[in-house]
Amino acid sequence: MANENRSKLDLATIKARLAAARGKKYWRVLEELADTPEFREVVANEIPDVTRSIDLHMDRRQFLTLSAASLALAGLSGCRYLPQHKLVPYVNQPEEETPGIPLYYASAAPTFWGYGIGTIVTSRDGRPIKMDGNPGHPASLGATDIFTQAATLTLYDPDRSQIVNHQGDFSTWEDFFATARPLLQRQLAVRGAGLRILTETVTSPTLSAQLQAILKRFPEAQWVQYEPTYPNHAYEAAVVAFGEPVHTYYDLAKAKRILSLDSDFLISNPACVRYARDFADGRRVRQGTTEISRFYAIESTPTLTGAMADNRIRVRASLVEGLARTIAQQLGIDVGTEPLPTLDAEQAKFVAGVVKDLKDNAGASVVIPGEFQTPAVHILAHAINERLGNVGKTVFHTEPVEARPQHQIQALQNLVADMNAGKVDILLILGGNPVYNAPADIGFAEALPRVPFRAHLGLYEDETSIACQWHLPESHFLEAWGDLRAFDGTASIIQPLILPIYDTKSAYELLSGLFDTPETGGHAGAAPRDGYTIVRQYWAEHGYPIDEPYDFAFNKLLHDGVIPNTKAKVKQVQVRAEALRSLQVQVPVNVGGTTLEVMIRPDPTIWDGRFANNGWLQELPKPFSKATWDNVILMNPETAERLQIPLGDGWAIIPKLNESQGAKASPVITVNLNGRTVKGAVWAMPGHPHDAITVYLGYGRTSAGVLGTGTGFNVYPIFLSKSPWNGTAQIEYTGEGYQIATTQYTHMMDNRDVVRVGTIKEFLRHPSLAPDEDAEQANVAEGTGKGQPDYYPAFPWPEPGMSHKGAYNWGMVIDLQSCIGCSVCMVACQAENNIPVVGKAQVMRGRHMNWIRVDTYYETKPDDFETFAHNPRIYFQPVTCMQCEQAPCEYVCPVGATQHSVEGINQMVYNRCIGTRYCANNCPYKVRRFNFLNYNNHFNHDFFGRPNKVEQLVFNPDVTVRGRGVMEKCMYCIQRINSARQKAKIENRDLRDGEVLTACQQACPTQAITFGNITDHASKVYALKIQPHNYGLLTDLNTRPRTTYLARVINPNTDIEPETEKQVG
Repeated sequence: MANENRSKLDLATIKARLAAARGKKYWRVLEELADTPEFREVVANEIPDVTRSIDLHMDRRQFLTLSAASLALAGLSGCRYLPQHKLVPYVNQPEEETPGIPLYYASAAPTFWGYGIGTIVTSRDGRPIKMDGNPGHPASLGATDIFTQAATLTLYDPDRSQIVNHQGDFSTWEDFFATARPLLQRQLAVRGAGLRILTETVTSPTLSAQLQAILKRFPEAQWVQYEPTYPNHAYEAAVVAFGEPVHTYYDLAKAKRILSLDSDFLISNPACVRYARDFADGRRVRQGTTEISRFYAIESTPTLTGAMADNRIRVRASLVEGLARTIAQQLGIDVGTEPLPTLDAEQAKFVAGVVKDLKDNAGASVVIPGEFQTPAVHILAHAINERLGNVGKTVFHTEPVEARPQHQIQALQNLVADMNAGKVDILLILGGNPVYNAPADIGFAEALPRVPFRAHLGLYEDETSIACQWHLPESHFLEAWGDLRAFDGTASIIQPLILPIYDTKSAYELLSGLFDTPETGGHAGAAPRDGYTIVRQYWAEHGYPIDEPYDFAFNKLLHDGVIPNTKAKVKQVQVRAEALRSLQVQVPVNVGGTTLEVMIRPDPTIWDGRFANNGWLQELPKPFSKATWDNVILMNPETAERLQIPLGDGWAIIPKLNESQGAKASPVITVNLNGRTVKGAVWAMPGHPHDAITVYLGYGRTSAGVLGTGTGFNVYPIFLSKSPWNGTAQIEYTGEGYQIATTQYTHMMDNRDVVRVGTIKEFLRHPSLAPDEDAEQANVAEGTGKGQPDYYPAFPWPEPGMSHKGAYNWGMVIDLQSCIGCSVCMVACQAENNIPVVGKAQVMRGRHMNWIRVDTYYETKPDDFETFAHNPRIYFQPVTCMQCEQAPCEYVCPVGATQHSVEGINQMVYNRCIGTRYCANNCPYKVRRFNFLNYNNHFNHDFFGRPNKVEQLVFNPDVTVRGRGVMEKCMYCIQRINSARQKAKIENRDLRDGEVLTACQQACPTQAITFGNITDHASKVYALKIQPHNYGLLTDLNTRPRTTYLARVINPNTDIEPETEKQVG
């Protein structure tokens, strides 16, 4: 627990300080608002103490575990990268292969609920090292999400399952097939009555065809799908509203008004990357812009989507349905005879403003129900969109994209009932981890041992594998052929980029080995067909016949990454009147005292637990809390104060700053829901609904790998089938504390207001949105400043607009209006630049290594000081090296390890660096990172003392792998600039605008990042640099940063939030 002599942190102190403030106030953490002595000490001691760097508080084995697993540097001697042949020089070099030159392949990656996203995979010398979006794919448009970016790390994870396991002993695929085939043969006599196949959600046309062929051969067999986060309520609502399963998606590019009913559609949705792009396109602000779309959010827990809202109201999850019914009723929809809820003044004003605005924009609006909201909310959203005339314009209903739509929790319940009744003789589990993540009240884990033959195919030997007799190692999607459908039904082929590293098979190959017959193109009892043959045969029967010897048509599908004419057909459906009249109204959860409503959500970075062993995602800071390596319980600070959960002792910063600068001691509470209890650490979250908490799934794993096992606390014990996403819980403070590794307290820019925000009306009046118009006389586009004393020697820059060959002046603009805080840029940068994972202990010391950070700021308005924790606005700001033209870091390095290039990039010469860290101490932006240890290559042997054979497979060979004692930072992806420059030189031309994309720019789903030559007046980056609301960070220091920002512009409804006369900025 915390030191008793520390200052208390209480809300009264914060409110008093805010009351004395003038103008808007932007802040990152509660301690900053309170301005406690501990917080001031943290800011003063921003650089972690090097004298303690050797004392790791972990042994060599623990550190080896972290290094090997998180960076994919280890491998057992039995693994293989390529077929076991002698390495010989090329006599006849492969036509497409040039050593050192990357190749790019179109493919697809699985994302939420089995849907696909189009990718372009970078391959170097036969190994995939980077995933990016396919510009021609409707779900990606060239961008990605964090899970796709981190896929290569999972591919090279040494904890992946490597061999067949039978009851704890090593076995072979041949032994498994020899055991399983006779059992399946016996099932023919009973028409497959004892056969069950359990998968996750399947959209793959080929895999679906295989499963359907099995069901045709075994008519009494059953195929069940289950994954915990699947939107069962959306499925149930479609069946009730339309009489059949219907898939719904939205065209946000055409929506002028958007209402979210507790939906995180920009982040947690199969179409989230596309939605983010369309959403941002409708809100970009440039000189001359007079109107942008408006976004309303009703949400039960703070989300990245809700943070982008122009008007946001937060309520407990059980109250969202009541607000939706009220909005529908005021739009003239018959919502049944149940009385409407009584709204408070804030809610009534919000609803009235939303209803009027939706009416005024009928046909150009959209209402999006929350993935985890009740079926009634989904039905109401369908009815509202229909009433407003949005269907066919911004809302589209199609035939199901999934191969077998079903209510997955109910299907799993039926399976468990059959298992308990002894009706299941064979259970094949293809992917997933139901022993860990099935609803606790179903009893899947207890029923599983009653099945005589149990086999699990998975990437890891997880909790479900341990409970099965057979564990079968699964190929990663980068190692196997397959296919997927996107959110709109568009199909794509999954191409493998590498042979299986271990002795693995895909689900396609497993089913082939078990069930092939001459009718399916195989031979019973023969070896499984390979994945290519299976996939190719399916598409040969569906419009792409095999054309030997070149197969041009199919190869074009592989090249493009999209199969044309596979988009799902639009259905003409209407909400049935009886569906609305018979709505089952949700009764709001009764709260009071220690009884709170609990909202359960998937974790933002680990999701449902499947990514628990991925070091990039474990160390990726969560939205808002910036916690790493743990899940937390979100609670409004005023609720915590009411429950006497200490905001001072338990929540202040750990006093041993040199050891734990990135740690926060949080109070521990127990959550009791229906007699089931979990225990976790609380995080104070302004803007969270009162009398409620949010807990996150995915942690508390017992068999995830060396990284994922034992991290965080398991929430699945209170994840129940009848009401999986919210319920009534009893809260009790245990008196204990727990240290959270967070980055929110590090790299503070000394209480400066570095975000710039204004309304669209303020932008029209004062386009710069600057607090002081006179201070904005610097021409940021050209990198020159006026009125500032110059303490640095002049640098001979090219003249503005100079276009002679070879003269480039690189710069970047980050549009805060478009940034949604998704952190894809952070993972993309990590994958591209070989940035190491350091582990929880090092993060707690402020030693995390990400070159980009996404700062979160809360805004307190002058008229809202008393309720600052009620509903503050939230803004995001990516911060990386500013590439200052007058860089303070350059003039303090005693060995010239950091220098300015002739093209304006602040470059590191790694082999010169001697680790003085003067540069980091002199950087006002806190963007330099120091290798206190050899995080990337400190250990070169596995647990058994054998040399690692595959330690560098995950690394980008174009980027130096840094060692201990070396400073590192962003250099605008200089390796990409050099690669493009070489190509342009060969072709005897200048670099074209847009030819160089930095990793963060390429991955960004909203195109918030623009990079290019700022002396080229025809370039996109120059067009943004001359925008009136373009500004630089801390320009009063005369650093003249080359990375600048476009201010955030919001479009609030003045009927809900009246405009006040106050200073802009």
